[in-house]
Amino acid sequence: MDMTVRQGILALKKPAGMTSHDCVGKIRRIFSTKKVGHTGTLDPEVTGVLPICIGRATKIAEYMSDYGKEYIGEVTLGFSTETEDAHGEKVMEKQVDEDIDVSKIREILQSLTGEIEQIPPMYSAVKVNGKKLYEYARQGLQVERPKRKVTIYELELLNEEKVLQKENPVFSFRVKCSKGTYVRTLAVTIGEKLGYPAHMSSLIRTASGPFSLRDCVTFEELENTESALENFLFPLEKGIAHFPKWTVDEATEAQVRNGSVLPKPKELEQSPFGVYNEEGKCLAIYQLHPSKPGLIKPAKVLAIE
Repeated sequence: MDMTVRQGILALKKPAGMTSHDCVGKIRRIFSTKKVGHTGTLDPEVTGVLPICIGRATKIAEYMSDYGKEYIGEVTLGFSTETEDAHGEKVMEKQVDEDIDVSKIREILQSLTGEIEQIPPMYSAVKVNGKKLYEYARQGLQVERPKRKVTIYELELLNEEKVLQKENPVFSFRVKCSKGTYVRTLAVTIGEKLGYPAHMSSLIRTASGPFSLRDCVTFEELENTESALENFLFPLEKGIAHFPKWTVDEATEAQVRNGSVLPKPKELEQSPFGVYNEEGKCLAIYQLHPSKPGLIKPAKVLAIE
């Protein structure tokens, strides 16, 4: 089979129990190619949308890591854990001794919508002094963690009942958030505001940028399909559809393919942006020239030679 056909973006429905790195390794085997890269990690027990770049599409993976995300999370009140999810050791415990009016939960969710500050969990891949936080945590060490600002675009309670029963203090929410948001930490914060230790008992990523669960394919479907694997791939253009777009004629296309510095088109002020030919194929990602006003230069040339 012509391996050049296998270029594009796979929207994988990541299963529980696998790291994002594990998923990349399995895709390499299934697609028989080394040129595979993911666009941002998902914790091993989290399921859902994991866009994976294959072949030439790996060139745009860095531009896809900034996507906003959407999740459905479940919060359990009554105890917190060292990992902030259901898989860590208990840290604090406090019995829920009263039913909770869900309007109170809705008020808290409303108060957490917008720009908020989070402290990353100790069990996370955030680096402090060149070392990942989870490496400190595994050694039993606590280090000062840098606060970060994230944006919660939407935060909606999914429970329909009016009262959260103390016997089963579990509720679910849907969140749309910026890159870098820790949904585990959000679950803990909601619990704190209700007056109880809490943890995130399950989490599924329902969207990453333009890719949603309905776009996704499972490993089982890939391994058992009778159709060509490239039929499961989205064109790389879908991955950078959020960039401004500049369509060029044939003469300019030749210059773009050669990575030429060009005059800045008047209609484009934002950087970076995609440069497309008249057939709608993205040839390159260009940016404003850092030292020469009025000019643009290639950040990535994507055209196949």
